[in-house]
Amino acid sequence: MDLKFNSSRKYISITVPSKTQTMSPHIKSIDDIVVLGINLSKFNKLTQFFICVAGVFVFYLIYGYLQELIFSMEGFKPYGWYLTLMQFAFYSIFGLIELQLIQDKRRRIPGKTYMIIAFLTVGTMGLSNTSLGYLNYPTQVIFKCCKLIPVMLGGVFIQGKRYNLADVSAALCMSLGLIWFTLADSTITPNFNLTGVVLISLALCADAVIGNVQEKAMKLHSASNSEMVLYSYSIGFVYILLGLTCTSGLGPAVAFCSKNPIRTYGYAFLFSLTGYFGISFVLALIKIFGALLAVTVTTGRKAMTVVLSFMFFAKPFTFQYVWSALLVVLGIFLNVYSKNMDKIRLPSPLDLIHRPATSRNSRPSAQTV
Repeated sequence: MDLKFNSSRKYISITVPSKTQTMSPHIKSIDDIVVLGINLSKFNKLTQFFICVAGVFVFYLIYGYLQELIFSMEGFKPYGWYLTLMQFAFYSIFGLIELQLIQDKRRRIPGKTYMIIAFLTVGTMGLSNTSLGYLNYPTQVIFKCCKLIPVMLGGVFIQGKRYNLADVSAALCMSLGLIWFTLADSTITPNFNLTGVVLISLALCADAVIGNVQEKAMKLHSASNSEMVLYSYSIGFVYILLGLTCTSGLGPAVAFCSKNPIRTYGYAFLFSLTGYFGISFVLALIKIFGALLAVTVTTGRKAMTVVLSFMFFAKPFTFQYVWSALLVVLGIFLNVYSKNMDKIRLPSPLDLIHRPATSRNSRPSAQTV
C-alpha cells in the first residue's frame, strides 16, 4: 500500500512493506553492528576500535594457546583436517544460535558468494591447521603474519583501493621483520619441512583474498556477522566432510579422538568457542575499518601469540627474535598512524623545492602511492 499527498510545498509518502520485509518497530537498523550482544554502533569510532582490538587479543590469544596445546598431544599431528572439521561444525552451531537471537534472520548475501567464501575459509583454516603437523607453531604464525602484503594487493585488484606511503612502509617493515624472524628460527631450530611451507603458503594466499571478499560482500549486502559465520562455515563443513570421506581420512581421525574424547573434543570445543568469539570481532573490524586494518590488528595479535608460545612451551631462543619482532611492531605502528593521519598530506621533495616561500608553512594534503 502506498499513499501519497503532493502539493507545491509538501510531499508525504507512506509505504507498508511486504510480509517478508516486515520488521518489528523496536529492531535496530540493519546498519547496526552487534558483536556478542554489544551494539558497537552506539560508540564512537575510537571506542569501537578499542573494543574490537580487545576482543581480538583476548579470545585469539586463548585460541592460539589451545591450538598449540592440541597439536602437542602425541599422535594428533596428522589430523589437522579433522580438527578443522570439528571447528567448522562448532562455528556453524554457534552462528545458528546467534542468528536465532536477532530479529532479522534473512540471508542477504547470495549463495554463490557464500560458496566462494566457504572455499577460501576452508583453504585458510584447513591448510593452516594441517601445516602444524610439519612446522613448529611460531614458524607457522610468522608465515601467517606475512599476509599483509597479499591483502594490500588483493585490495588493489579486487576493490580498486589505493594505499598511502605509510601503509606501504608498514607492510615493508613487517615483511622484513618476519623474514628476519624466520631466518633466526631456521638457524637455531631447523625444523622446516617443504610440505609445511607449501601448505602455509597456500593458506596465506586464501587468507589474503578472503578478507577483501568478505568486506566487499558485507558492505554491498549489509549482512550481519552471524549470517556470514553461519553460512560460510556450514558450507565449508560440507566441503571438508566430503574431502575427508573421499580420501578415507575420516575413520582414522574418529578412531584416534575416541580414545581420549575429553582432551580431543573438549579442547576442540574451547578452541572453537574462543575462535568464534574472536572471528566475530575480526568481522566487525573488517566491516567498520576495512580489511587492511583488521589484518594489522590480527598481525599484532599473532606477534603476542609467539611471545606466549615461548613462555608456555619450551623452545630455543635468540635475541634476533626480539629485534625482528620490534620491526614488526614498527610496521603495525606505521599502519595505525596512517589510518588516523590519512587526511594529512606530507609534501614531496619537489613540492618543497617549487613551493613559494609564502606557502611553506601551509598545511599539506594527502599523498597516495
